Amino acid sequence: MLTETRKQKLKFILGKLGKALFTIWLVTTLIFFLIRLMPSNPVDVYVQQLITNYGFSMEEARARASTIFSIDLEASLFSQYISYLGGLLRGDLGESILSPGVKVTDIILKRLPWTLFTVGLGLLISFVIGTILGAIMAFRRDRWYEPVITGVASVMGSIPDFIIAIFLILAFGVIQWGSQTSSLVSIQYLRGTFTPGITPGFSWEFAKDILLHGALPILTYVIAQVGTWILLMKGSTIATLNQDYVQLATARGIPSRRILYRYIGRNAMLPIATELAIKIGFILGGSLIIEQLFVYQGLGLELLNAVHARDYTLMQGIFLVLTTAIVLSNLFAEYLYGVLDPRVSKE
Repeated sequence: MLTETRKQKLKFILGKLGKALFTIWLVTTLIFFLIRLMPSNPVDVYVQQLITNYGFSMEEARARASTIFSIDLEASLFSQYISYLGGLLRGDLGESILSPGVKVTDIILKRLPWTLFTVGLGLLISFVIGTILGAIMAFRRDRWYEPVITGVASVMGSIPDFIIAIFLILAFGVIQWGSQTSSLVSIQYLRGTFTPGITPGFSWEFAKDILLHGALPILTYVIAQVGTWILLMKGSTIATLNQDYVQLATARGIPSRRILYRYIGRNAMLPIATELAIKIGFILGGSLIIEQLFVYQGLGLELLNAVHARDYTLMQGIFLVLTTAIVLSNLFAEYLYGVLDPRVSKE
């Protein structure tokens, strides 16, 4: 028999999962219909490309398109939607319209790791640096460097990430500094995920190559986010410093280092940790422009290409992944807050 407390917890968990599934279904449904309201369709886009780029006549272009595309655009939206939902229930996201025979799932699984690598590593590095500096800035507010770092963090947090990316491309890949006859970074490392000709695998050569290709995108994400983490951690730490238990520990003569890590750290990290959990869900969608600028073959660039070509099934699959990631990250943030703050779990 379940106790009353366990019944309440089970009801709470099922309620949260139900809301999450409803949100995913609602967003997926909206996206399904919205993308079909976009001007043109995949067949028209392909026909126009054949006419413009290769000089096909309208009849030749449409005949060519009819042999490639298997999509039935004449079917009603409702029947297309029912067919799409049926595929989702079977775990089938369908085939790419522009690449007949290629599963959307395979495309996503091929591109997703590269986005997770650059955006995830950039988020992790910026979080570690930002929280450490933020805590130090709050604890050492009387030092001369505190307003300097705080000011720099404010400026960094206000600059759009694509502006940072453009600056890095110019600084490392275009401008020839001093007496150098070439840029700091070879053009081959400013495009793609790894150098053609290198065999992917667990080798130092491949690991070094993907790090070189991902260095500037990762640096872009770090610079764009570290200022925000510094300011968030500084504000949270200052609020914690004013708590009675911290004042008492200071009055008792407990060493500053021990106060910082044992008394302040966990409580100051409460809002920061939940913010990190939420940001994890948004990292996939934050790579669109950056991956385009660096021609980095991740999920963001794949989504942009799909939108440009009106590849409905691929767009639906990628948006489903993004929506699911955001919803799950919010659920994880709620759970994490309850773990870090026992008062929440007791309510």
